[in-house]
Amino acid sequence: MTPTRMSEIESSVRAVMDFNDAFNRHDVQGMMQLTSDDTVFENTDPSPDGTRYAGKDAVTKFWQDFFRDAPNAHIDIEEIFGFGNRCVMRWTYTWGDGHGRGVDVFKLKDGLIAEKLSYVKG
Repeated sequence: MTPTRMSEIESSVRAVMDFNDAFNRHDVQGMMQLTSDDTVFENTDPSPDGTRYAGKDAVTKFWQDFFRDAPNAHIDIEEIFGFGNRCVMRWTYTWGDGHGRGVDVFKLKDGLIAEKLSYVKG
């Protein structure tokens, strides 16, 4: 793998890890600084297909509402890896008295998260 290619992978993984760190601080502004203006987020709820949010304004509002309703939300990364402009993160999500496990598939554009597709077990 060429150094440029590895740098793109490392950059993608770092952006996703920084996004997750901001998530765990409930720092919506910090999260959104890491996303593109045309970012897309597909939530896991409702099952089976979730809800799609498109554009920075819609995604920002989702996260603001989410943290208001889930004040104990926290994600622990189980595994993360990248390839090109894609990154996959396996996680455990806790909300106080429960937890769930799942996977996020990210697409990055110009170093910013352009797509976050979330999938959950069960």
